[in-house]
Amino acid sequence: MKTPPATLRSIAQQLNIHVSTVSRVLNGTLDGASRAASKETIERIQSLAASLDYRPNTHARTLKTRHSREIGVLVPRLSDIVLATIYEGIDEAATAMGYTSFVANTLDLPERQRERAERALARNVAGLIISDVHTTHEPGFLEELQARQVPFVLVSRRRAPYCSITSDDEMGGRLAAQHLFAQGHTRVAVIAGEPHSSNAQERTASFVGFYQQQGIPLAPEQIITGHFDTKTGFDIGQRLLAHPEPPTAIFAVNDFLAIGLFGALRKRGMVAGRDIAVVGYNDTPLAEHLELTSVSTSMHAQGMKAVETLLAQLAGEPTASHRFPALLKVRSSSLCLP
Repeated sequence: MKTPPATLRSIAQQLNIHVSTVSRVLNGTLDGASRAASKETIERIQSLAASLDYRPNTHARTLKTRHSREIGVLVPRLSDIVLATIYEGIDEAATAMGYTSFVANTLDLPERQRERAERALARNVAGLIISDVHTTHEPGFLEELQARQVPFVLVSRRRAPYCSITSDDEMGGRLAAQHLFAQGHTRVAVIAGEPHSSNAQERTASFVGFYQQQGIPLAPEQIITGHFDTKTGFDIGQRLLAHPEPPTAIFAVNDFLAIGLFGALRKRGMVAGRDIAVVGYNDTPLAEHLELTSVSTSMHAQGMKAVETLLAQLAGEPTASHRFPALLKVRSSSLCLP
């Protein structure tokens, strides 16, 4: 078990010193501390705090001083149009409520998530909106934020038991499967996205689960994970199409993967909707222009709802996770028979 973060109270209890004295020493008011404690006591407090890697509860100080109306937003990559659209919703809602938002790219790396979050907390932000959470169940950064009483809301991805704002990705994967099965596609494959992402996991699992219910299990080589980008879609598409019995339909768990798949099809002289059925996910603006069947996820609305939920937390109101219903937008890319 990981040791809980040190607090002013835990340091005070270990040294048998009043918590207000510890606070004055560690929060920088040494003049006040020197009038209430000896030099030896101050040194004992500072020494123990250093050994325990004590970090000030910047959120608690913000509540006391009330000088921050900023919201820190952590995203894997703002170049991802899905996350950029969610952030537009965050920024719009924050501005309407008198707050300022700023975004940090974490590259979907836990160590960068922690470092960027600490920088945001050092600015005394009101709270965090986090879209790069991993689905690991080992104690980690979210547990630390909760222990430090930092308000935060997850968006786009979810992880129980934390409050999250997402699309109903299980519903979306099932809609994609029902659409392809209804047209007779039984030899299907999935470009499954990041294995640590809840949205990719749920979209894939519900798609595969629907086919299993129809008595059509998918083999491991028909479900391939990878980054959420066009290069991955192209590379995985090449692998799937090179199979002796290639799929007649492919579900890509985001539109960038589907667009990369389009490139792999073009290299073989194939066209989505004529030679193979393709379904993407998120219904980005490009999907309509490319006639890509895709699942709409209310991206902008997710961002606005995340801010609304975070501000409710700050006000001490009860909050709950919310999932926007998925909606399948059928276009020509998936309208071909096996």
